[in-house]
Amino acid sequence: MPPTPHSFHLISVVIPARNEAGNLETLIPEIEAALRHRDFEIIVVDDGSGDGTGSLLADLAKRRCPVRHLRHDRACGQSRAVRSGVAAARGDVIATIDGDGQNDPAFLPALVEALEAAGEACGLAAGQRTGRTDTFVKQVSSRLANGLRRAVLKDDTRDTGCGLKVAPIEVFRRLPYFDGWHRYLPALVLREGFTIVHVDVADRPRGMGVSNYGVFDRARRGVLDLFGVWWLIRRCAKNPMLEEIVLEPVHATAVRSDRLETEPR
Repeated sequence: MPPTPHSFHLISVVIPARNEAGNLETLIPEIEAALRHRDFEIIVVDDGSGDGTGSLLADLAKRRCPVRHLRHDRACGQSRAVRSGVAAARGDVIATIDGDGQNDPAFLPALVEALEAAGEACGLAAGQRTGRTDTFVKQVSSRLANGLRRAVLKDDTRDTGCGLKVAPIEVFRRLPYFDGWHRYLPALVLREGFTIVHVDVADRPRGMGVSNYGVFDRARRGVLDLFGVWWLIRRCAKNPMLEEIVLEPVHATAVRSDRLETEPR
């Protein structure tokens, strides 16, 4: 049977960002243009930035941009920023995108439409980057990490590091949280019994500033996270089909008439 198409009403675009004001100035208008035919909100989770992120967002809001500003009082990392945005979202579907400008918002409609077309059994539309623009060292380390992850978790995803992902909000909110979870969303979604659809997306050079993440510290944490996710999957091996059986209420008038017929005359 072909899947029954799903239709989303409000897209909540979550952008984790730390000191990315220069990139957000270009990125947010690009998101507005890409989603101009859909209802959407933009949630920027300011992860303890010390630049002009707050002033920029205030100016955009005055120009009637549907942007919201959530701020961490200190830097807590990308995973916590994504989680904060998901918790505050008002939409029925979440779209995540990195704040450094490397993800092209032009692919957001394609990801949302791919998830809608896949039906309610699908829990994630994941972007997979082509034409990587990172340094040679980052590309090699990413390729090795993705290969190891696929071998261990069997998540059938070539590139989990891409920030472009779209998932129904009820799916996002039921996933187990830990620092680094945003890199394992495909495996966590599969763990819940949903399917995944993949969309190839273009990679772009970082617009301004420098990356907040290093190669070696990410690799060290990634190995621990990998086996933690493997353990989570092993501890949730059964995914039953859940169905509520509708019970017919007993009508009071019917009960009364039965009692009347059984009473002695």
